[in-house]
Amino acid sequence: MTELVVLLDPAGSAIGTAAKSEVHHAQTPLHLAFSCYVVDEGGRLLMTRRAAHKRTFPGVWTNSFCGHPGPGEALDEAVRRRGRQELGLDVGDVRLVLPGFRYRAEQDGVVEHEMCPVFVATASGDPAPDPAEVDEVRAVPWRTLSDGARQGSWPELSPWCVEQVAQLALHGDPARWPTGDPSALPPAARLSL
Repeated sequence: MTELVVLLDPAGSAIGTAAKSEVHHAQTPLHLAFSCYVVDEGGRLLMTRRAAHKRTFPGVWTNSFCGHPGPGEALDEAVRRRGRQELGLDVGDVRLVLPGFRYRAEQDGVVEHEMCPVFVATASGDPAPDPAEVDEVRAVPWRTLSDGARQGSWPELSPWCVEQVAQLALHGDPARWPTGDPSALPPAARLSL
């Protein structure tokens, strides 16, 4: 089955769909995505290194996982689905923290261009990552990530993660991140909560 992503106009309204396998290239159209930061039972963030063979940003360290909601799929449901697919984790307490986050980044001629609301979630148990998606998982204190992103000392961190951490660092550790206003989501996005 072909995985579809939701294409967006500059204001964040849906204007169609495209196959995920065909959307990332030098002229990637703006589309809907999400990022999630997972906090483990010890209060540490799960960071992942993207699989070396991924089309976009291979081998780069980033937040716990990212993904694309399908057409009509609620963002929080997509977060839960992707947590199971990518990390083999059931995530709970899924909470919107940066509803209006968007970015454009390029590596080796391939562009990411997304309206990408950011979530935080909790998980218990050990991750069992899909090797097609993730090469490595590391549980780190928030301070390790925030200092590493700010000082540039974290090894090859994704540009979207650097931008997200800069915004989230204003609020301290993940337990203190304020819940985002759902009305600030792109018009094409919705929550089931």
